Amino acid sequence: MNVLHLPAREPAPDVEALATFVACAHAMLDPSTPEATRRAVEARLLAQLPTVKALGLFELFDVRDPALSQLIADELGVEANAG
Repeated sequence: MNVLHLPAREPAPDVEALATFVACAHAMLDPSTPEATRRAVEARLLAQLPTVKALGLFELFDVRDPALSQLIADELGVEANAG
């Protein structure tokens, strides 16, 4: 079946986790995000890691921000991307 012809439906939990992960990453990297918000967003981002890892996100894409890459690597117990 062609994925372009799949019926419309509510986003799956894994799609929501991916969207949350990306939104949190953007907020964490935005210099105008207040520190308290950044800490809350960090917790939400880290909560999505098992799902986005299971989806294979980090096999397809590298996190280019060194600090964010290291945070994710530390949480997953892997070596950070070289960039």
